[in-house]
Amino acid sequence: MIFLDAAATTPVRREVLEAMWPYLTGEFGNPSSHHSLGDAAATALAGARAATAKALGCRAGEIVFTSGGTEADNLAIKGIALARRAADPRLDRVAISAVEHPAVEESARYLERVHGFAVDVIPVDRFGQVTEEALAAVLGPGTALVSVMYANNEVGTVQPIARLAALARAQGIPFHTDAVQAAGWLPLDTGALGVDALSISGHKLGAPKGSGALFVRGRIRIEPLVHGGGQERGRRSGTENVAGAVALATALTLARETASLPASVPAPDPASNPAPDSAPDPARRVAALRDGFIAAVLAGVPGAVLTGHPTERLPSVASFCFPGTSGESVLLELERQGVVCSSGSACAAGSDAPSPVLLALGIEPEVAQTAVRFSFDSTITAAELQEAAAAVRTAVAGVRALRPN
Repeated sequence: MIFLDAAATTPVRREVLEAMWPYLTGEFGNPSSHHSLGDAAATALAGARAATAKALGCRAGEIVFTSGGTEADNLAIKGIALARRAADPRLDRVAISAVEHPAVEESARYLERVHGFAVDVIPVDRFGQVTEEALAAVLGPGTALVSVMYANNEVGTVQPIARLAALARAQGIPFHTDAVQAAGWLPLDTGALGVDALSISGHKLGAPKGSGALFVRGRIRIEPLVHGGGQERGRRSGTENVAGAVALATALTLARETASLPASVPAPDPASNPAPDSAPDPARRVAALRDGFIAAVLAGVPGAVLTGHPTERLPSVASFCFPGTSGESVLLELERQGVVCSSGSACAAGSDAPSPVLLALGIEPEVAQTAVRFSFDSTITAAELQEAAAAVRTAVAGVRALRPN
């Protein structure tokens, strides 16, 4: 099997399993307990917090451990907006991009439906990027929060986060970014990005499902979603998942070796770089393999359309529409050939509606329903992608042959 659905989840890395194992077995204490087992758990939790903070370029006290990216997004959007409006009732608007993950969009809609906020949707261009002009057009004195994702989970487009955050900061508006897909591939230094809040999820970079974190800059007030024992400095109550925190911190530390590139990751120059499978930089190596795969699919499948930005995209994502097919039928045929991928966001699995992300890019609904996303982890090889590209050619041709003219 060739697994090309890493944007949905990744296998747990062995180093991560080994790091978390003691806290699932002998060191099982509650970090709030005042005895030796509890103290050991508290020490491990503090170490994980410090390591996570180091990976994000922030202070340990600015890290909130969560159950994953969805909870982190919910806490950021609802928590910051509600806290800011409590301090100033005139702050009753939130701005989100048109290509956000459902965790962000539905959190904003919750604020609209239950708390009377207005939601300003920032349009994107045909590649899925938010321009500074588009963001500036929706900002105003009532804007409580801006949220624009770092890299899109469906088409891989990378946003100019530092420039967008600076624009919001100039007006005193907190800026949140969902960095779930970016983690492990792009730099996560929150100071350099200029963001006030940033969400990550462990299972996208080699930690188990159910682990995640939210960075919240120290000066930002946040209303908790979960109340109880006051853990996480009162921002997220509940006994902490010590093993999950250790796993996340370990995966982030390992990923720092990969995420050393700027948002734009050009393919290597063959004249001055080694072959893709032997290139020393994991992100650059995968970006080169991605570009080769994209070229092979576009050359081999008549009418195939690459979605997302042609260059400002994650090293690990190649996404297409195949007009004249059904995306789900192509997926089934690819799996029959031993290639596992997806039609887009795993959070929309089972829906036959066209992707809102693709519609926001201006893609017609009937074309959007032919979408297929291929996403890789850092272990992908040139041979696997060559085999996958051949399978795509065969699968699309087979599905088209079965459809009526």
